[in-house]
Amino acid sequence: MKSFPTRPLVAPLLLLLASLPTNALAADTVDTGAVNMVWLATASALVFLMQAGFALLESGLSRSKNALNVVMKNYADVCLGTLIFWALGYGLMFGSNTTGWFGSDSFMLNRTEDAGTWGIILFQTMFAATAATIASGAMAERTRFGAYLFGALVITGLIYPVFGSWVWNADGWLAKLGFIDFAGSTVVHSVGAWCALAGIIVVGPRLGRFDDKGKPREIRGHNMTLVAIGGFILWFGWFGFNGGSTLAADVDIGLINLNTQLAAAAGACACMLLPALSGRPVLLSETINGSLAGLVGITAGCASMLPGHALITGFVAGVVCFIGTRLLLRLRLDDVVGAVAVHGFAGAWGTIAAGIFLIDNPFNMQVISVQVLGVLACFLWTFFAALLMYLLIAVSVGLRASTMHEQRGLDLSEHAEIGYPEFPMETAYTADRASSLEGR
Repeated sequence: MKSFPTRPLVAPLLLLLASLPTNALAADTVDTGAVNMVWLATASALVFLMQAGFALLESGLSRSKNALNVVMKNYADVCLGTLIFWALGYGLMFGSNTTGWFGSDSFMLNRTEDAGTWGIILFQTMFAATAATIASGAMAERTRFGAYLFGALVITGLIYPVFGSWVWNADGWLAKLGFIDFAGSTVVHSVGAWCALAGIIVVGPRLGRFDDKGKPREIRGHNMTLVAIGGFILWFGWFGFNGGSTLAADVDIGLINLNTQLAAAAGACACMLLPALSGRPVLLSETINGSLAGLVGITAGCASMLPGHALITGFVAGVVCFIGTRLLLRLRLDDVVGAVAVHGFAGAWGTIAAGIFLIDNPFNMQVISVQVLGVLACFLWTFFAALLMYLLIAVSVGLRASTMHEQRGLDLSEHAEIGYPEFPMETAYTADRASSLEGR
């Protein structure tokens, strides 16, 4: 191959490069805003994928006669939640907050001078949908579809954004105190869990869940493979949940997502170790919930902890989840998927841990006290607002499905469809009832 002399060209090229401003090449070749938006949109998609993870995990932990109903609730609440959060929730959460309690503008936002706002709305919408979905699994198998959706609308449009404005709006009262919740251990997960706790108190346990003496009877989920796949998808989506909370393509994402991985693995190991030490079987459902508890726990402090502290946070979150699940059963509270222990108890611990292990100022009691205050404020606002909401739903339109529909399964009674051929209409209902459903 013929070679061309290159040396005479090098000197003029170097002179040309030297004459350019130092940032000229970077400015021409890299649009920082565009790169940040690509990352934020990608993270939004990862968080959206978590809805699929919730649907698989929750339906797998439910009985097959209710599988379709659980998926339908997950699918519908993200659709309706998206609309209500854009119309109302985003303004309450991120609008001008002159009082420190809630925003007062940016409702149904349709124009903005900052194009980056659209990406932030999208990302925050995914978070709002996550908060609402947490309650669906806890209340599964006995909650009416329409009543559940009404509750999800109130959570997404009012309960979640009001508390979120206290923390993530720069003028929120908890934000001004220095409350640390980077990606939402409390803002997202505990809010969803305390709503779920109120819901299971009002709707009551499933038929046969406890005997006459209050001893719990085991009701197994119908498909543990779906549960495992759902757990993996949630874990995968969490890299967008936590990493995306930088709202920019930043080098800190590496530490954030490493901490996320370590905490999830440690939480799962805790829930494998505890039953093994007590001579009990190591259950897949408990292991998966342990990993999710670790993920929830690290979400508050993933950007402000060292990896060793992230591991400790995740491990303790798994222990908290393991103990919390048994505490709820002692109280005769029926949480089908363990959402309250995973998202509520582990979320509270993780938020406090973010203050304990703050990378620049660890074990500072003033910082920790603000964290405890935020956890308590979340519980008081969210739980009692949700309790009032579900009580009003129960006495007005009715929250719980009828005994007959619960026994036969909500797939057919609520949706006139079946998730599995093992439950055809002819065996689940009388011939007349089946005919009427087929004609709908």
